Amino acid sequence: MNEAIKVGVIGLGTVGQGVLRLLKDNADEITRRVGRPLRVTYASVRDPNKPRDCDLSGVTTVADPMQIARDADVDLIVEAIGGISPARELIETAVGRGISVVTANKALIAEDGNRIFDAARQTGASVAFEAAVAGGIPVIKAVREGLAGNRVERLAGIINGTCNYILTQMQEKGTSFDEALRDAQRLGYAEADPTFDIEGMDSAHKLTILASIAFGVPLDYASVSVEGITKVTPQDIQIAQVFGYRIKLLGIAKRHATGVELCVHPTLVSEKAMIAKVDGVLNSVVVHGNAVGEVGFYGRGAGGDATASAVVADLCDLARTLGVDARHAVPPLAFQPEAVQPLPVMAMADVPSAFYLRLLVADEPGVLSKLTTILAAHDISVEAILQREPHGEDDATVALITSVIPQHRFDHALTEMRALPFVREDAARLRVEKFE
Repeated sequence: MNEAIKVGVIGLGTVGQGVLRLLKDNADEITRRVGRPLRVTYASVRDPNKPRDCDLSGVTTVADPMQIARDADVDLIVEAIGGISPARELIETAVGRGISVVTANKALIAEDGNRIFDAARQTGASVAFEAAVAGGIPVIKAVREGLAGNRVERLAGIINGTCNYILTQMQEKGTSFDEALRDAQRLGYAEADPTFDIEGMDSAHKLTILASIAFGVPLDYASVSVEGITKVTPQDIQIAQVFGYRIKLLGIAKRHATGVELCVHPTLVSEKAMIAKVDGVLNSVVVHGNAVGEVGFYGRGAGGDATASAVVADLCDLARTLGVDARHAVPPLAFQPEAVQPLPVMAMADVPSAFYLRLLVADEPGVLSKLTTILAAHDISVEAILQREPHGEDDATVALITSVIPQHRFDHALTEMRALPFVREDAARLRVEKFE
């Protein structure tokens, strides 16, 4: 009964090594929780001679990860190589022989999760993925299980530490986007090619997973509207602060009468909101349920140890129910498979929001009057407005925040404003999100 549960780890990068360290360092606590020890017996490594920060004694290392997925004598498998392929094929091979898998692979779950869960269901295996969203924060389990008695109405999250670090540096030090990005790369918070993070795709993968669990809809990454942070300027951050806001890259999912809103974009958030106070590389997710109201989760969203914490938590869950048909366990997307049904995803033009607008205009009489006249003609009220001193001899900055309106109405007004002869540059436009 106390025989060790054998674990195979595919990939010994930062996360894989973190899993081995955690299983060793906390072995006694884990055994007390599970009832049996968890022991890594197989691991795949591309370079067997590369030094690693983990104890590999008693671990059989192989070069071909498919040996573990297809043949190894293991009870559970951790996929820690990332990417779509060959991770998908490895997981499908493992679950095909009834071996449950833990993964931190948000891209794979967001883009191919429906297919993978179907494959696992055929054999009664599980695919657990707590670490795929917000690293060490147990938000998947909280939404899927802790809020099971609620109808989730909306959620929003800072779910990319790289972007949050860059925006924090721009806020606190007044640095440009490029300077803050270079600093993030120097510290190892951003990749050499940061496109996946700064253009919002990483956040969109994570939002896809959260929305599916919250609303009981199929994973649908392609339907997420995505906008990154590359166009956010120090001037926008400074003006937002004058208005009482901070700028954060948020992933947002909301129910509306006509469908669901799924979007990732830089957002003005009131400085009084808890999520506005989450800085640096930290993550936060806020969820609103119809019974519980608003609940928040906060912590380390990335890093080897934080991610390993979530992976090992999943291993513990699977180890406790080893041998139990997963078709009788908590469904991966919270709802019973036959009850996971698509909802219409709203076009962003129809999504209601308040908007922040910044314009560079000629410094001449009547500018504000003409701008507000156009807004009024489109039934848009202004909640806050300011005009800053001229940048040169002739130009000034006008910034305002509107009431909540459908985006298409704001876009029509903006088209008219851009055509005015005194508007010098294309507008900076950001959404404004209200929290309780």
